[in-house]
Amino acid sequence: MTEGNFVDYIKVFAASGKGGKGSVHLHREKYIQKGGPDGGDGGRGGHIILRGNKEMWTLFHLKFKKHFKAEHGGDGSKSRSTGKDGADVYVDVPLGTIIRDGETQEILFEITEDKQEKILVEGGMGGKGNWHFKSSTNQTPRYAQPGIDGQDGWFQMELKILADVGLVGFPNAGKSTLLSVITSAKPKIADYAFTTLKPNLGIVEYRDFQSFVMADIPGIIEGAAEGKGLGHRFLRHIERNSTLLFLIPADSDDIQQEYKILLNELKKHNPELLDKDRLLAISKSDMLDDELKEEIEKDLPKDTPHLFISSISQTGLTELKDMLWKMLNS
Repeated sequence: MTEGNFVDYIKVFAASGKGGKGSVHLHREKYIQKGGPDGGDGGRGGHIILRGNKEMWTLFHLKFKKHFKAEHGGDGSKSRSTGKDGADVYVDVPLGTIIRDGETQEILFEITEDKQEKILVEGGMGGKGNWHFKSSTNQTPRYAQPGIDGQDGWFQMELKILADVGLVGFPNAGKSTLLSVITSAKPKIADYAFTTLKPNLGIVEYRDFQSFVMADIPGIIEGAAEGKGLGHRFLRHIERNSTLLFLIPADSDDIQQEYKILLNELKKHNPELLDKDRLLAISKSDMLDDELKEEIEKDLPKDTPHLFISSISQTGLTELKDMLWKMLNS
C-alpha cells in the first residue's frame, strides 16, 4: 500500500558476482628454467548486502530501482597473485524490514539495527590456481579451478514500522489529530473516514529532554484481519510497537463494543498482540461534563487503564504522556 512517498512492500532482484578463474601459469625466470606452477587464485564475486539505516522510514527508494548486480571477481595471475574481489553492492533499508524468499515466502532475516549488515546473496568463490595442485607425482599441473557462479533471485521486502507506541482505533477516532498535537508530525487531517492511508511517525517530547516515538496506524475496521478496508497490510505495523494506545471518541455509540472489536481484529491477525501493554484513551472528551464521564466510566473495560483526553482543548495530554512513559519504562 502506498501513498505519496510511503512504500512498505517491494520485490527486488539481486544477483551476486561470479568468482574469478584460477590461473594456470608456470614460473619462468632467466636462470630458473623449471620454476614450477605459480598460478594465483581467482577473486571472490561481489556480495549483495542489505544495511540498516535509521534515517529511512520507507522502501520508496527501491520503487524505481529493483535490480541489483554485483561485480565478478578478477582472474588469478602469475606469481600466485590473487585476482581482485568483485565490489560488493550495499542496499540501505529502514529498520524493521523483513526479507522473504520471493518464491517460498520463507523469512530469511530481519534488519532491526542501524548499520546492521546482512548478506542477501553471496558472491561466488574464486577458483584455485594451479599451484594448489602441485604434488610429488604431478610437478607441473596445467589446470586450475574455474570461479563459482554467483547467486540470483527475487526477494520480497516488507516494512514493519518501529515505534514505541502504536495508535489503534477506527477511522475518524482522532488519531492523526492527537499525533499532530503532541508531536511535530503533520499528518493529513479531515472529517471523513480513511483520511490516513499510510502510517505516520512522530517524536513525543517528554520531560528532561527525553522522548519516545508514536505511530499513527491507518484506521482499523471490523473484518480488517480478513483484508477488509485497508486490510492486514497495515496491521503488521502494530507488531513492532511495545505499547498500544487505543483511541475511541467520546461520541461513539458503544465505547466498550468498539474496544472489543479492535481487540478481536488484533487477536485474529496475531494473538501475541494482546500481550502488549494497552492504554485506552477516550478522545474528543471536551464535549463531556463530569457527570457524563462518570456514566461512561461505568462501562469501560476493567482490565485496561483509561483516561479522557481532548486534542482540541489539549486536556489530559500531559497525563497521557506520563502514563505512556511509565508503561514504556516499567
